[in-house]
Amino acid sequence: MKINELDIPEQVKGFYRDTGLVELYPPQTQAVENGILEGKNLVAAIPTASGKTFIAELAMHKAIGKGEKCLYIVPLRALASEKYNRFSEFSKLGIKVGITTGDFTSKDEWLGHNDIIVTTSEKADSLLRNETSWIKDISTVIVDEVHLLDSGNRGPTLEITLTRLMNLNPNAQIIALSATIGNPEDISNWLNANLIVSEWRPINLFESIFWAGKLYHDNEARDIKSFTDDNSINLTLDIINTGGQCLVFENSRKNCMSFAKKAGRKIAPRLDDHGKTVLESMAEDITEISESDISEVLSKCVRQGVAFHHAGLSAEHRKIVEDGFRSNQIKVISSTPTLAAGLNLPARSVIIRNYKRYDSNFGMVPIPVLDYKQMAGRAGRPTLDPFGESVLIAKSKDEYDYLLEKYINARPEDIWSKLGAENALRTHILALIVSKLASTYKGLLEFMEKTFFAYQGNAEDLDSIVLDCVNFLKDNEMIQLEGPGTSVLDSSLIPTRIGKLTSMLYIDPLSASKILEGLKNGNLIEDITLLHLVCSTPDMRKLYLRSSDYQDIVMYVMKNKEKFTSIPSEFKATEYEWFLGEVKTAKLLMDWINEIHIDEIARNYNVGEGDIRVFSETSLWLMHALSLLAPYTKKPEVSTMAKQLEKRIKYGVKLELVELVSLKRVGRSRARKLFKNGYRSIDELKEANPSNISKLIGSKITIDIFKQLDISVSLSELKLSRSEERTLSSNTQKTMSDFS
Repeated sequence: MKINELDIPEQVKGFYRDTGLVELYPPQTQAVENGILEGKNLVAAIPTASGKTFIAELAMHKAIGKGEKCLYIVPLRALASEKYNRFSEFSKLGIKVGITTGDFTSKDEWLGHNDIIVTTSEKADSLLRNETSWIKDISTVIVDEVHLLDSGNRGPTLEITLTRLMNLNPNAQIIALSATIGNPEDISNWLNANLIVSEWRPINLFESIFWAGKLYHDNEARDIKSFTDDNSINLTLDIINTGGQCLVFENSRKNCMSFAKKAGRKIAPRLDDHGKTVLESMAEDITEISESDISEVLSKCVRQGVAFHHAGLSAEHRKIVEDGFRSNQIKVISSTPTLAAGLNLPARSVIIRNYKRYDSNFGMVPIPVLDYKQMAGRAGRPTLDPFGESVLIAKSKDEYDYLLEKYINARPEDIWSKLGAENALRTHILALIVSKLASTYKGLLEFMEKTFFAYQGNAEDLDSIVLDCVNFLKDNEMIQLEGPGTSVLDSSLIPTRIGKLTSMLYIDPLSASKILEGLKNGNLIEDITLLHLVCSTPDMRKLYLRSSDYQDIVMYVMKNKEKFTSIPSEFKATEYEWFLGEVKTAKLLMDWINEIHIDEIARNYNVGEGDIRVFSETSLWLMHALSLLAPYTKKPEVSTMAKQLEKRIKYGVKLELVELVSLKRVGRSRARKLFKNGYRSIDELKEANPSNISKLIGSKITIDIFKQLDISVSLSELKLSRSEERTLSSNTQKTMSDFS
C-alpha cells in the first residue's frame, strides 16, 4: 500500500514522502485494512523495527485532522522524551505536542491546547485522579509496550489507567502496541480491538548461537576469527570490521562495565581521526556533567569508541551514550537489559553474553523468552544494515541444544494481569472512591469487572481483595461509611480529607498511614526521623542490608534510638532486618543532603550515581507528601522541617546552598566552591566579576549562569582575563628569576 492511497490529509502525505516513506510495511498495511483510519481499536503485536510507531502516527493524524486530541502512553520517561522529540517534527504540519512525566500532584491543565500529549502510565493515572479537564477530550489513546501489563511494578497502574480511560471516554479509539507475545488475543478481546500479529521485519534477523569458535544459524556455521581469549570481543570485532555496531547485553552492572573496558582496548586502534575527535568531545561532556569515578570510567571508554549503559548512570550520561551510538561514533554499548525496553537503539548485532539473571529468591535463573526476543529484536538497523544478527553464547553442545530449544525456537510466554493483590489495588481503590467512579462496594466490583484481571477469569477473586482494601481504607480513616448500613457491603463509601489528599499526592495509602502513625508517635523529630519515615513506606525502594553493614547500622540505631518513631524487636528477625535496611537507605539520604561526595556515597552503599538520583527523587516526592500530611497530626513545625528537607533533597546540599543551586548547571560541587569563595547568594553573584567566577567553575558554566541573571558575558571577555592572568604570572616568574 502506498502513502498516497491513505485517507489522511495531503500535507501529512507530503511530510512522509519528504522523509522517504512512500510505501507501507506489511504490518502497517494490515493496520489500515483493520480500520486504523476508521476509528477501530487495534492491537499490533509485531517485532521491533517493523513500524509500530507509524501505525500510531496514522491514527493520530486522522484524529487531529478532525480536530481531536491524542494521548500517547509509554512506560518510561526516557521513551516519553524520545517519542516527544519524534512527534515534535510534526510542528511543520501545525501540530502541537506536549509532554508530562513528573509531579504527580499537578493537573497540567496548560497542556490542554496540544494535539498530542505524551506521558507515562503513572502520570496518566495521576491526571485521571486529579480530574484534569482535557482528559475527557481525548479521542485517541495509544499505549506503547502494552505487554507490560505483565509487569509486577508497572502492570497494575497501566491496567487501571486503561480501564479508567475506556470508562471515561467509551468512544475513544485505543491503539495498543506490543512486542510479540504468546496470547495477544487476550488483550485484543479485552480492548474490543482488531488484532494484527506478524513476524515480518524490514530486514532479516538471524538468531544465532556461538559455540566452539563458530557462529551457527539454521545448521550453517561460520568461523569467527580469534583476536583475544574473549569470544564476545571476537564477535564484536567481527561486526565492527565490516562497518557494523554492537549491543552487548550483560546480566549485571559490574560485568557490563568490565566488558566495556576490555573491549575498548581492542576497538580504539580501529577508530579514524575524525571519530576520535568527536568521541573526545563526548568524553569531555561526560566529565563536565559529573566528576564522579563512574563518570571518569565512562569518559575513558567513550574515547575508545565503547560505552556502558545501566540504571546506575545519570540520565544525562545515558543520553550522551545513546546519541553517540545513534550517530555511529560509539561502536559498542555494553548494557544491562534495561536498554531493551522500548528505546529506539538498534545495532547490526546483538550479543547476549549471559542468558541467566540473578533473582533474590532463586539465584541465577534463565531469562524469559519474551526478554530474549526483546533483546534480539534490537539487531538490524533498517536502511543501514543488510541484516541483523543476535547471538547467544554456548559453552558446550548440551548448552547449544538447550539454547536452540528454549530460546531460538521457542514462542514468547503468555502475559497475565498482576492486579490481583492488595498492595497493587489499595491505591487504585481509593482513587476510584475519591473520583466518585465508585461510591459503594458493589460499584467497585462493577468497575473491577472491566479490568484485564477479570477478563482473564479472575473475577471470583475480586470480592475478597476489594473488601480487604476497603476495610484497610476505613480502618485508616481514609474513607468513612454513610447510609443505613453498618458495614462496607451496604453503605456509601465517602472519602475523608486525608483520603482525598493521599490520592492527590499519588502515594500508597499504606505510605500515608505509616507517615501519620510515625509522626503521632514521634517525640524527638529530627532530619533522620523524617528521612527514615519516608524510607519506611512501600513507595520507597530500600537498600539491601549486606552482612558487612549489620554492625554499623545497629550501632547507628543504638546511638540515635530516640530519633526513630518505632524500632521493632530484635527477636523479630525479619522485621528488624527490614527496619535496618530502611535506616541504611535513610543514612544514604543524610549523606546526600550533607554534601558527601557522590563517589563516597556510591562506594559506601554500593550504588551508582543514577541510583542516588532515583533515591533522591523518590524521597523528594514522599517528603512533599509528608509536609502536607503533617498538619493532620497537630505538629505544624514538622511541616516546616519537611519543606526545608525537600529543598535539600532536591539538590543534595546543606540549607545554606539552596539559593545558589537553584541556578541551572550550578550543582552541589560548584555551589560549595562559590560559597567558600564568598559568593553566598544570587545577589552576590550579580555583583561579582565574571572572570573571577570563571576561574572557579569554568567559562561555559559562567556564561550560562550570568545569562540566567540577565547579565551578558562573552567568551572573549573571559579568555582575555585568563590571558592577562597568564601574562601576570609570566611577569611574576621573570621578576623572581631576575631577583634570584
